Amino acid sequence: MGILEVKDVGKRFGGLQALGDVNLSVAENTVHAIIGPNGAGKSTLLNCLVGKLIPDTGSVMFDGQSVLGRTPFEINQMGISRVFQTPEIFGELSVMENMMIPCFAKRDGSFRMHAIENMHNEKDIVEKAEAMLEDMNMADKRHMHSSSMSRGDKRRLEIGMCLAQEPRLLLLDEPTAGMARADTNNTIDLLKQIKEERDITIAIIEHDMHVVFSLSERITVLAQGTPLVEDTPENIKGHPKVREAYLGESA
Repeated sequence: MGILEVKDVGKRFGGLQALGDVNLSVAENTVHAIIGPNGAGKSTLLNCLVGKLIPDTGSVMFDGQSVLGRTPFEINQMGISRVFQTPEIFGELSVMENMMIPCFAKRDGSFRMHAIENMHNEKDIVEKAEAMLEDMNMADKRHMHSSSMSRGDKRRLEIGMCLAQEPRLLLLDEPTAGMARADTNNTIDLLKQIKEERDITIAIIEHDMHVVFSLSERITVLAQGTPLVEDTPENIKGHPKVREAYLGESA
């Protein structure tokens, strides 16, 4: 049994069947990619995993506990963190202040924006944020206004903010979308480093096959809301069902 178990999950939006009987098992301490053409149901599935949507049928279990009916905050407290397609950072704050927020929330179980000034006086919060910035190779940017950073650096900061919450499962929703190739390669290197150094499971939704095949140990292919095939990257390459889903070629 994997750390994340999705069984018979279905979701409709009116007359549209977005997901139909999706089954997915993500093994602990692996990198598992979920791929598929546009409209395959990838984002709908991810939103069911983090509490933004409730599936009509089926179950979603994380480490033996159901995530259904829990708020996104409660799911985050269970040990699941999500990186969004567009980096979710506080542009009006410095890089250091952004990193301090999840450190503070992890310790106190909540966060209020008016507490930002107080964070600077919390020695343990400052030290943890500084250590995380070192891990992300961003210590030299600690005083930078975060809105002025490149997309690649914003993504690096957001990943660091997620890691500061000490998750067991990191969900990445197209983390290299809109990036130049150099930033994409830097993000790949960062995720490889995270996987090597931390006790963490990573599930990634991504269109860039260079990213998928560089990182993944297991790949699930969705098409029209249902899984087509799940296999190793080596066996996915050239698979007839994958060619049919992406290219319209007959299997």
